[in-house]
Amino acid sequence: MPSPFPGSLLPSLAAGVIAGLLFAASATAQSASDDAEGEAPVIPFALPQSGPFSPSEINIDNDKAIQDWFRSAHANAAAEAFRHWDDEGEVNARCATCHSGEGFRDFHGLDGTEAGVVDGPINTGGVVDCGTCHNAGLAEVREITFPSGVVHPVTGVEASCLTCHQGRSAGADVEKAIAGLPVDEPNADLGFINPHYATAAATWLGGYGEAGYHYEGQTYSGRFFHAKPVESCNSCHEPHTLEIVFEPCQTCHEAESPEDIRIARQSYDGSGKTDVGIHSDIAANAGTLMDMIRAYTTEVAGAPVIYDGTRYPYFFADANGDGAIDMEDGSPVAYKSWTPRSLRAAFNWKLVTADPGNYAHNPLYTLELLYDSIADLSDPLGVDVEEMNLRR
Repeated sequence: MPSPFPGSLLPSLAAGVIAGLLFAASATAQSASDDAEGEAPVIPFALPQSGPFSPSEINIDNDKAIQDWFRSAHANAAAEAFRHWDDEGEVNARCATCHSGEGFRDFHGLDGTEAGVVDGPINTGGVVDCGTCHNAGLAEVREITFPSGVVHPVTGVEASCLTCHQGRSAGADVEKAIAGLPVDEPNADLGFINPHYATAAATWLGGYGEAGYHYEGQTYSGRFFHAKPVESCNSCHEPHTLEIVFEPCQTCHEAESPEDIRIARQSYDGSGKTDVGIHSDIAANAGTLMDMIRAYTTEVAGAPVIYDGTRYPYFFADANGDGAIDMEDGSPVAYKSWTPRSLRAAFNWKLVTADPGNYAHNPLYTLELLYDSIADLSDPLGVDVEEMNLRR
């Protein structure tokens, strides 16, 4: 009969079993020593003193937390986020910090290695495990460096969230790539710069974190300070299920869901609607920006682009403008007609949409990035942004 476990998981599972046996042996020896000294023995197992018994009778204090975590995305060992490196035999060091509990501990030096670098090799088959957030050494991690170079102070488990939800690139990377280039001239040396995924922490810090591409002459809202009881990751997200805890929101907001919460009396998307959540304004402006990116690549750059969020690098060529991605040797052709103007707008669009909770993490910063990117594209397209009735 074939094994019910993926091959790459067997080493990790075996290691866990061995660790458990070693712990049991150690605890048993400790019990004998304690007995000899007249102290209460250590019970190494979550088992009743005698049987017969049923599993439901076994009391495990943190059983619910374990079950919640096991069903969460952080523990989904079959997900691409944890299986991507199976064929390579180890997790790439650049990725291991956030795609393996082992890599996270390596990066922060919680395993005794040098902090700030993954020494590796990091085994495949790992997930964001308990030791990622419950390692006592996290108390010693006092600051996290973001892709922009900004160093942000942290306390406790906050280090886990901000390490892995900050993205991999920042506006500074875009600025460096386009420096000195004609703003509307396609350049085959330019490639899409991906801010990466689930960039909640980058959104949350706003202009202070410098995650987005910041247009010259503009100022940007900083870290989003919410109400004091709800200004940390764990105050809004249940730490094991990762689900949003909505009840505290209703203390101040009359809404059916987080997406229905509105923070302003004005419309940002030109619709004039103020009876919908700010999420609606952000989604509408993100849609407008993508439409303008497509129009710009066709009308100004002369090379239409197609976005496909299911495969990297997401933006692909459509040289004949037939609405289908160009293929070469059976593979999609990456878009290589970026101009500095289109590249910075696309980066901001991807940064904003990579954080599905942007409306809660920092709606002001999100709206500013979208507005400035739209305004920048409007000039060569001959669009009057004022007539769009958008607000920054």
